[in-house]
Amino acid sequence: MRKQAAYLVLFFWMTNGLNAQAPQDTLTIGYTRASPFIIIEEDQDMKGLSVWLWEKIADDLQIPYELKLMSFNDMLKALEDGSIDASINPLTITSDRSKRMDFTHSFFVSNSTVAIRKSSSFHKLFGYARSLFSLNFLSGLLVLVIIIGLFGFAAWWFERKYNETQFRKGIAGLWDGLWWSAVTMTTVGYGDKSPKSTGGKVIALIWMFTALLFISGFTASIASTLTVNQLQWSPQGINDFKDQSVGCVSASGTLDYLDTHFFSDVERYSGLQEGLAALSKQEIEAFLYDEPIMKYRIAHDPAFKTLEVLPVKFDLQFYAFAFSKAQYDIKERVSQKILEYTENIEWRLILAEYDLSQL
Repeated sequence: MRKQAAYLVLFFWMTNGLNAQAPQDTLTIGYTRASPFIIIEEDQDMKGLSVWLWEKIADDLQIPYELKLMSFNDMLKALEDGSIDASINPLTITSDRSKRMDFTHSFFVSNSTVAIRKSSSFHKLFGYARSLFSLNFLSGLLVLVIIIGLFGFAAWWFERKYNETQFRKGIAGLWDGLWWSAVTMTTVGYGDKSPKSTGGKVIALIWMFTALLFISGFTASIASTLTVNQLQWSPQGINDFKDQSVGCVSASGTLDYLDTHFFSDVERYSGLQEGLAALSKQEIEAFLYDEPIMKYRIAHDPAFKTLEVLPVKFDLQFYAFAFSKAQYDIKERVSQKILEYTENIEWRLILAEYDLSQL
């Protein structure tokens, strides 16, 4: 009887041992600063959208982990060779990276953009003056002077014999005609000179209506010239930077875009901090990188108050967590949780807290 009881105890112990799950290994999670997704405060506390999402998921799935601060390039290499198990940085999903690591479902959609140095008041004034005295503007001005002169001469020609007090003879009379023509065109109407002859009145009538049409067209031409030059002075498209010296974070998704779109003069930097510092020192003319990360850094770092982000959007990007190839099963479980969290109201609230909006 005792032997049977011992067998029963041994059986239940072995059964429970087989059914019990082996303790899960502690994951090594790499990260680097990427505000507002990963914000590292002065006391080394962490917060941000990616941090919030990962902590929620790890708690739900009971995943033990340890965080490891790394540079961006080292983090990517470690994911590829399996030195770390995952990264909670908002990494852009690309075809090249997908060959070397596994991505979860995307949790944020964004794009790349351009940062430049703010223009000084003197620079803006110089750009306006350059536009004002452009070839198009001067050509239009010359045509205007010629037409004023022609109508002024015609009025003087008819008035020189009938209205000698207002349209004198000789060079003085030509000046009188030019003065009358200019005053009539601008509708100032001083009344100091007016045609008396029939021919002079006909010329005046034709000139008044012609001047209205001409001055309207000339004003529109000036406005168009200034607008075009202003747009050229403040680039609004990514292709405007192809002939300029630009910077980008090495191994980033934005750099892949620049390489495939034939940007030749591209300086590579190890991180956003180094790139923006180079832009501030005028070592490059523009810096191209992920919009939400770059906008947040420029807005919250006094060292970059001389920089601004242009309303230029390119290279649609899908952010996700990345896992090493050996952690496929955990990656799948995390992906499912990402879908669950990004579909609820709490996700929209946390996006608003960090002033983020998705495309």
